[in-house]
Amino acid sequence: MFLLLVFLAVWIFKDLPSPTRLSSSPSSSLIYDRNGKLLYEIYAEKNRTPVSLKDLPEYIKWATIASEDKNFYRHHGFDFGGVLRAAYNIIFHQTLQGGSTITQQLVKNVLLTPERTLHRKIREIILTYLVEVIYSKDRILEMYLNQAPYGGTAWGIQAAAQTYFNKDAKDLTLAESSLLAGLPASPTRFSPFGAHPELAQQRQERVLQLMVEDGYLDESSKLKVQSSELVYAPPSVGIKAPHFVLYVKDLLAEKYSDTVVEQGGLKVTTTLDLDLQNFAQDTVATEVAKLKKLKVGNGAALVTNPKTGEILAMVGSKDYFAKDIDGNVNVTLRPRQPGSSIKPLNYALAFSKGTLTAATVLNDIPTCFKVAGQPLYCPVNYDGQFHGPVQARFALGNSYNIPAVKVLAMNGLTDFVASASAMGIATFKDPQNYGLSLTLGGGEVKMVDMATAFSAFANLGIRQDLWAIKKVEDQAGKVIFEQKEQEGPRVLSMEVAYLIDHILLDNNARSAAFGPSSFLVVKNHPEVAVKTGTTNDLRDNWTIGWTPSVLVATWVGNNDNTAMSYVASGVTGASPIWNKIIGQALKNKTQQWPLKPDGIIGAQVCNVSGKLPNPDSPCPTRFEYFAPGTVPTEMENLNTDVEVDKTTRQLATDKTPPENRETQNHPAIFDPLGIPYCLDCAFPTDPVTIQPSQISSNISR
Repeated sequence: MFLLLVFLAVWIFKDLPSPTRLSSSPSSSLIYDRNGKLLYEIYAEKNRTPVSLKDLPEYIKWATIASEDKNFYRHHGFDFGGVLRAAYNIIFHQTLQGGSTITQQLVKNVLLTPERTLHRKIREIILTYLVEVIYSKDRILEMYLNQAPYGGTAWGIQAAAQTYFNKDAKDLTLAESSLLAGLPASPTRFSPFGAHPELAQQRQERVLQLMVEDGYLDESSKLKVQSSELVYAPPSVGIKAPHFVLYVKDLLAEKYSDTVVEQGGLKVTTTLDLDLQNFAQDTVATEVAKLKKLKVGNGAALVTNPKTGEILAMVGSKDYFAKDIDGNVNVTLRPRQPGSSIKPLNYALAFSKGTLTAATVLNDIPTCFKVAGQPLYCPVNYDGQFHGPVQARFALGNSYNIPAVKVLAMNGLTDFVASASAMGIATFKDPQNYGLSLTLGGGEVKMVDMATAFSAFANLGIRQDLWAIKKVEDQAGKVIFEQKEQEGPRVLSMEVAYLIDHILLDNNARSAAFGPSSFLVVKNHPEVAVKTGTTNDLRDNWTIGWTPSVLVATWVGNNDNTAMSYVASGVTGASPIWNKIIGQALKNKTQQWPLKPDGIIGAQVCNVSGKLPNPDSPCPTRFEYFAPGTVPTEMENLNTDVEVDKTTRQLATDKTPPENRETQNHPAIFDPLGIPYCLDCAFPTDPVTIQPSQISSNISR
């Protein structure tokens, strides 16, 4: 027993730091690009100025105690009630609240490593007790305020005041103090200069509410503070690729803690290509400036290697430091409506189900859809026109809306949400929250998720999740993390992915809408597949395109969601930016066409109907690719009996009076929903209404 006690004593007390040495020697962490170019040095020691508690405004003291340790002056280092409250709030209210006391945090930040082990926890308890014995409460609070991490280079309240407000801590207002008091809980996440600046305000409001609950502030004062505008100091410029670096810093803080990231001396090698990043950043800024007359205020871009998932460039706005557009907001991480750029996922699902081929005709005519519990939905095309019978290749290539809605009606919202989620769209949740406009961009997505989803096309069905950190080394040079390249899950068949690739690299398939020489054509690289998207309200304009080795997504719009002027889809918005960036990324690469799977079958089909040519009545043909088992078996035979309105020479609809109906024989084409189009009748003007029963009965045939 004696030996066991000796062993335990040695295990606990060996190299135990002295509580009288509440100081540390932190080292800078360094973030590099993939080629060893320094992106950012996270200083820990260069911005630390101690201050005396008596020189600080009282509300700094009370805001900190309300935020971090409401019973600070009543406990002896440990607040077991606080632990229970923290657990309750995290579980039932999803609000971040720490269970550690200010004394415990001081010990953890300064004297101990952040590892989560029983050994470290025991040492923390001992040191916390000793600190409470040795120092007064005011001295502990003073040391905490001088040592606490407030984000970036700011360690201690004085450095934080200088960093965020360019003033001394003694001159801070209540509004400024309440914001700073909320930062130590998660400095990287809550930083107003970080990747999510809106969280800083939310955290400030939470601190003010806690001050009210604890009696340090009345409700009217709280509301007055919340309505006052905070004026921040300009962020320091000593950072390259700021949106990406802060994204990486968030990832590191989540994995290793803010303390380790800020002062642990880490060396972090990332996936970023700084040369490509700088080119992308300059391109976004230059092209957005040209769009000022079109009321376009911002742009963003993301470049990845779809084969590995590596992020090669991340441009979150035209200028990180532009206050007029909230430039520090990283649009690549924010939910935005994708417009028609989401359509390839819809068509891919229909190809996977076998209900659609690239030659299937989708009649693009005035159409309304009746969905239970929703108002009648009557979509229109971007160009305001209708195009009659259109085969799926050209419907997707030209981005016609009505055919796409028909495809989603065939797929069903439940299956589409599930399929899109499997491909990487994390923002699509309950199918009941959406309507058929989802295929036209009616649900918000993140650019990083779109890059993940579209990697499945570039990889012939394999999804590669994005990653940004290649290697992390500690202060001694030991590798503590290294990302290994690995194959992701298969979310599409090779054949379906190839069909989408081939349709979207086919310049002929999109020329009716975009012309033969648009910004979707990349010089010397005809193998690039690409899709555009513009929302109906003109708030978002996208272009996303790829080869097997490079994927580029771009966006233009306004952070405040104000509408742009009329932006022709893919012509004057995001596409010029996309064209330049992907052209640069492919500059030294040879053409890399998607590999045609062995299962893909080619066949001649009729130009109009998409069916096999009939020797008895020859038709103009074209060549098309098909997945196994989907080559048409029916030969073209267009003549059939249809009901016609005698007065208008249009096909009869549910609005046609019985006395005007007449059965006639005409060449007609039926699409998968059973909707006919008469080739020699007058073009329909009254919309066809598609009932839910029509959808289910025709799809099951």
